[in-house]
Amino acid sequence: MTETAAADLKLIVFQLKEKEYAIPVNQVRSIEKVEHITRVPRTAGFVKGVINLRGVVTPIISLRSRFNLEEAEYNEHSRVIIAVLDDMEVGLIVDSANDVIDVNLESIEPPPEVIGSEEADFIKGVTKIDKRLFILIDLERVLNPEELAARDGQGIAG
Repeated sequence: MTETAAADLKLIVFQLKEKEYAIPVNQVRSIEKVEHITRVPRTAGFVKGVINLRGVVTPIISLRSRFNLEEAEYNEHSRVIIAVLDDMEVGLIVDSANDVIDVNLESIEPPPEVIGSEEADFIKGVTKIDKRLFILIDLERVLNPEELAARDGQGIAG
């Protein structure tokens, strides 16, 4: 009795523009409503600032900016997904957080060769369920420590 490649992966599904993206549940600490974000000088453009979340100062990244999509006004559906990678906790602003799905690992395909946008750098794979296409995000690339080096407020420029 083996449980090799038939394992399931639980994913949190979220939306940016009209596309659905997903990250593994084990990389998500919580999903929050967008609250006041304090701007931090000398950070990358996609770093919107920080929030104080239950006593923890957490950097906030706009995934729209990160993927070079046009910004949108926050609304009642906008959410901050608190993602954890190694010992780094970061909030990701998304248009909405839709649901949690189970995906068979065998159903995940490599990202298409030609996506034609900067977001292609951050994609780990794609999977389809019924008529829905989910784009799996590579959090390690999105949260690249070199690009976030100014996240502690000290800045690396200047």
